[in-house]
Amino acid sequence: MLNPFDIVIFGGGGDLALRKLLPAMYRAYQEGNLPQGSRILPTVREESKRAEYIETAHQALKEFLGKGEFNAKDWKAFSACLVPVVTNVTEADDDWDKLKTILDEHDADKSRVFYLSLPPAVYGSCCEILSSKGLITATSRVVVEKPIGYCGNSAEEINAKIAEFFSEEQIFRIDHYLGKETVQNLMALRFSNSLFENMWDAKSIDNIQISLSETVGLESRAGFYDKAGALRDMVQNHLLQLLCLVAMESPNKLNANSIRTEKLKVLESLRPLVATDVDNNIIRGQYVPGDLDGKIVPGYLEELNEGSSKTETFVAIRAHIDNWRWAGVPFYLRTGKRMAKRCAEIVVEYKKVSHNVYGDNVGNIEPNRLVIRLQPEETIQLTLMSKRLDNLEMQLEPVTMNIELSQAYSNGFHSDAYKRLMLDATANNPSLFIHRDEVRQAWKWIDPIIERWQEKGKPALYRAGSWGPDDADELLAENNHVWFNTGDKA
Repeated sequence: MLNPFDIVIFGGGGDLALRKLLPAMYRAYQEGNLPQGSRILPTVREESKRAEYIETAHQALKEFLGKGEFNAKDWKAFSACLVPVVTNVTEADDDWDKLKTILDEHDADKSRVFYLSLPPAVYGSCCEILSSKGLITATSRVVVEKPIGYCGNSAEEINAKIAEFFSEEQIFRIDHYLGKETVQNLMALRFSNSLFENMWDAKSIDNIQISLSETVGLESRAGFYDKAGALRDMVQNHLLQLLCLVAMESPNKLNANSIRTEKLKVLESLRPLVATDVDNNIIRGQYVPGDLDGKIVPGYLEELNEGSSKTETFVAIRAHIDNWRWAGVPFYLRTGKRMAKRCAEIVVEYKKVSHNVYGDNVGNIEPNRLVIRLQPEETIQLTLMSKRLDNLEMQLEPVTMNIELSQAYSNGFHSDAYKRLMLDATANNPSLFIHRDEVRQAWKWIDPIIERWQEKGKPALYRAGSWGPDDADELLAENNHVWFNTGDKA
């Protein structure tokens, strides 16, 4: 059982806080995981915003919670935990003293979590003020959002500044994909089932695909996104973290240090892509107007309201991990905006049987495939070859065993990555968070790609509502592989 805690959400009036963080804590309350005496302190910049914050939170929960989750009784109790405060994160003014007074009302041993739902550029200044105002205690922790920096050097500067005021054990770098229950199930599948662990290497697996596709465009992130692009925004953190969990060796124990050690080994074993290797193994794209769900949507440049931009909204990568387990197995990483469907999935395609005892007339024998889908639904699918039961002749076809996790566990529990990670931070459990060494190693792999793109070329164009540029299909075709797309028969 968790002990009572205080969590200060800097940027409490922002989109992330209202859309994700408050609903996550509301769900924690409903499930009995918000201990009595815990407080949530969202910060705003103006007194008028503070006065109306409770109603703002009220409306946000009604909008962003799932059907049937919100009810007046729970809201009344949950709202009593909300203590909005005025704070300017770039100026050490008197408002910080008021925040300190509120926090000091409770025992100094009570855990304090400072969640920086802020631009990374102000992480350092915010931490410095926390320190100068005496708000950091022995049981304090800081949670920082990705992306940390725009390159290895800027990430190192930000991490070094935070480290002036918090020890590495107090810094929780969050990647919400790691909090998804299906991602946790990936480790359970691997490390508690000999069926999979004994067939989780180059001898059995032909290729692995990890795709994170979005149907949305820029929304309200135009300024940020055009400076970042899909490589920094999605590949450097989300995709590489998922790659680590798929490819890592079994940790000695399921604790933070052991897991992080194995993840770091994967990042260190990634084959570098430099110069022409980038051209041969990575496709970048940018969407133009197209048909998405029966509606014509604008292209990237129209949404950006600029005449030109080389920022990529799509990336497909053929990567290799140079170690004994994965030698020769291509890992295909893909992410894009304005894609045909929204999905996040890991596809493990096994090798074909070494000797086919059936004739060509029985049908095409497809390789076995394990699909772990993270969103929009959370499912695990295993495709096997089977005889058709509606035919006396020997006819084979792929049959999919489908585990719908949301239906398998219908006890009122709501899977919520932010809820899990925020509660882990309050419980001082860093297992699902990212170590500074991982950030450093990920940028070490990404930086040469960015440098090559700055020197040469521009993104290929693809229509909104498609699965990306044709070049991405050709990248896989070079190895006689094809993308597995959500909606295809598993």
